[in-house]
Amino acid sequence: MSDLDDKINEHFAGFVVRKDLVKAVKGNAIVPTYVLEYLLGQYCATDDEASIQTGIETVKEILHRHYVHRNEAGLIRSNIREKGRGKVIDKVSVALNEKTDSYEASFANLGIKKVLVDSDTVKKNQKMLVSGVWSIADLEYDHKEEANSVPWVLAGVKPIQMSSFDFDAYLAGRAKFTTEEWIDLLIQTIGFDPDAFGRRSKLLQLLRLIPYVERNYNLIELGPKGTGKSHIFSEFSPHGILISGGEVTVPKLFVSNASGKIGLVGYWDTIAFDEFAGRQKKVDKALVDIMKNYLANKSFSRGVETLGAEASMAFIGNTKHSVAYMLKRTDLFEELPEKYYDSAFIDRLHAYLPGWEIDVIRGEMFATGYGFIVDYLAEVLRHMRGQDRSLDYRDLFTLDASISTRDRDGVQKTFSGLMKLLFPDGGATPDEIRELLTLAIEGRKRVKDQLMRIDSTYPEVEFNFADKTGRVTKVQTLEEREHPRWYHRRNVEEVGEAVIEPDSTNLDSGAPASAPVRDVPRGPAPGHVTFAENQKGVSFDALLGPWLDGAGVITLTDPYIRVYHQMRNLMELLEVVALRKPDGEDVQFRLITAPDPDDIERQTGYLEQIRDGVVPLGVEFSWAFDETSTIHARHLVTDTGWKILLDRGLDVFQRADLNNGFSPANRHQRFRQVKAFEVTYLQEGAAAL
Repeated sequence: MSDLDDKINEHFAGFVVRKDLVKAVKGNAIVPTYVLEYLLGQYCATDDEASIQTGIETVKEILHRHYVHRNEAGLIRSNIREKGRGKVIDKVSVALNEKTDSYEASFANLGIKKVLVDSDTVKKNQKMLVSGVWSIADLEYDHKEEANSVPWVLAGVKPIQMSSFDFDAYLAGRAKFTTEEWIDLLIQTIGFDPDAFGRRSKLLQLLRLIPYVERNYNLIELGPKGTGKSHIFSEFSPHGILISGGEVTVPKLFVSNASGKIGLVGYWDTIAFDEFAGRQKKVDKALVDIMKNYLANKSFSRGVETLGAEASMAFIGNTKHSVAYMLKRTDLFEELPEKYYDSAFIDRLHAYLPGWEIDVIRGEMFATGYGFIVDYLAEVLRHMRGQDRSLDYRDLFTLDASISTRDRDGVQKTFSGLMKLLFPDGGATPDEIRELLTLAIEGRKRVKDQLMRIDSTYPEVEFNFADKTGRVTKVQTLEEREHPRWYHRRNVEEVGEAVIEPDSTNLDSGAPASAPVRDVPRGPAPGHVTFAENQKGVSFDALLGPWLDGAGVITLTDPYIRVYHQMRNLMELLEVVALRKPDGEDVQFRLITAPDPDDIERQTGYLEQIRDGVVPLGVEFSWAFDETSTIHARHLVTDTGWKILLDRGLDVFQRADLNNGFSPANRHQRFRQVKAFEVTYLQEGAAAL
């Protein structure tokens, strides 16, 4: 139990569950996560380990005895017939039969329909009339001789989804958490360990939730395989549905002209199209045309009648090529099916979530702490869909006048969704509003910048915003910062191989967080550089190497050289020193650090291994512990007069999969994502240290 877990249990008792318990009880039951978490919340909502284990066994027994597997449906129906009644866990839907003026239930897995159900049961569980409800149902079997009689009777039903919640209590609980704690709670709720992600990566994960909290929100995420793109839309909420992008038709999605029955958009809050990418996929052009109108106007036509709906759309798919490849040769939408590769469709997307920034999901990334029962959070998010927080920034910031109405809509809807997720009760600071507004603008800018590559008739837009003092923040995407050589091409076919070279002004001082990330200065020169979270292409050789050339003595001060990954970073820096020094010369490398209060023997053992390993390379490594615990600054000093200020020390890289020897990010720094960090290069008088 972490301090955060204690706090979560204190303020949301009964509405949270330990996330690692789901796997422990699921077994081979094809039951949604939100149903399992509801049951776990009923029997395991405690921090007492003995009670948790008892609760797990209870939930397992309930599933074993009552959950209906489709391949066993016939046996269960027979058992109920023989006994006259039985209890099952299944998804129950209800429809009104106008001919008989009665309600009839159907059971998804059990495979029975026209089950008699009384009006009071329907009134108490009206969700059954819309999308169906997972329930523990009491069924009776009473065969009659009359023609067309139905033997099945629904005697009782207990929903195992949230039936109600107290929104004011939710807001009161939110007020007890800092912003960082609340973000971590949400990350644990969706099943991930927040310690495995940086701040930006956490916000990108939460962007996936916006379709649940914002009406008519259109999101696209394209990226590599295995990053968990469909996870949020498959089992997170009973109000969302995940469908294959190639399996949907106009009648299924919008409306059937034959029957007049409205499609999925009328019944779901969020519709996600899985495996949406694929250039050669066959797509009905009529579907694309109706989709474009719906994404823009929230409406669609059936003959002469125009209908409206509130369902948000999420389009998720895999990319085949690297970002640099796409920017050089085509654009970031290159994998869309041909009929969707249309500027009118793309322009209706509110945000493009960069899937290439999200790491491939590994086992150690899954949460073991407490998070909301997902069905509880799903109901909260649905409750907030009617709120509008899109203009909460207006008292502090003003968008650039060149941003069009459609661009503003995209920015404001994304911003509104983020505000509802993180600050449902308000109270965001100006810096927090700036951060969310910047991320919202970036999501729309990624769409518009690619549109200008696809269709040269789109005008240039300055995705900037200004505060009340007139200070302007220029928003850039991370791929724009990493690949300026290719990013700003307007039309690939028109300009051929012409490119825009990176800005030769390599140094930046006092720039806002969203200012361009500069290349490392070429050669040893004074200056200041910043790097954004999730950026790649950084290495100690480029970042520090030129400033260490020629040094005979190098001193690193860093209080946090303790655990394995920090020692590995140190070793990789010493490798750079060894590779860059002249043959026949030795270099002294001194480390000043703080002792590890938890395991100084392990720390010393690591340092001794490093010392012994670099001696044959001509590097004399030594270290000293500062027992006063007064060192906080992190910097490198050389006897050639350079002082390099490292705000994060050597700990600039995000976690790599150290267990995978075939991972490029494990073997080469340039392939790893970095944390946000800054480096300042100062030139002092040469001094012998």
